[in-house]
Amino acid sequence: MSESSTPRARVRATDSKHRLFAASMELIGSRGHHAVSVDEIAKAAGVSKGTVYYNFGSKSELIGELLNYGMAILLERFEKGTQDPDPENGLRLMVVDALEFIAEYPSFAQLWISEQWQTDSEWASLLATMRHEVIALVRHSLARIAAAGDPTPSEPAVDLDTLATAIFGASLILGRDRLVFHPERSVESCVQAVMAFTAPLR
Repeated sequence: MSESSTPRARVRATDSKHRLFAASMELIGSRGHHAVSVDEIAKAAGVSKGTVYYNFGSKSELIGELLNYGMAILLERFEKGTQDPDPENGLRLMVVDALEFIAEYPSFAQLWISEQWQTDSEWASLLATMRHEVIALVRHSLARIAAAGDPTPSEPAVDLDTLATAIFGASLILGRDRLVFHPERSVESCVQAVMAFTAPLR
C-alpha cells in the first residue's frame, strides 16, 4: 500500500455488519437508497431496528458506514496485488479483484457510480476519500511499472495521476457495464483492455 493511503482495520466477514452490508446493497440495488427504509434493512439483515439506530444513528450514517465497510473489503483484496514483486502483474491482479468485487457486489458499484460525481451527495467526503485511496494505490503501481521500464528520452512524460484516474474510471465503469450490458465478456478481456493504458510506461 502506498504511503498516502490510510491503513484500515481488517474486515471480519462473520460480523453482523456484513449482514447489514449485504442486505443494504441488495435492497438499494433493487430500489435505490431513497426508497429503502431502516426497518427493511434491519429485517433483511436479521437484526433489530433499534440495533441499527444504536450503532449508526440514521440511515444516512448506516449507508456511509457500509460504503466504508465495502471499501475495506476491496482494499483488503488488493493486498496481494500491492505486494506482488512484479508491478505489472500486481496491477493486473488489482484490476481482476476490482472487476470480481463489482460482480459480487454490483449494487455497491452502482451506488458508488451514482453518487461519486454528485457534489451534493450525502457521502461526498467519504466517496472522495475512497476514490483517493484507490487512485493512490494504482498510481503507486504505475510508478513501479515506470521505474522497471526503460523509456527513451524522446518519449513524452506520462502524467501518472491522470493515468491512474483513467484506470480507476475504466475499471469501475467497465465492471458495471459488463454486468448490465455485456455479461458475455470475460474478466480477462476486460483486464486486457484496462492494462492497455499502461503501454506508454513499457
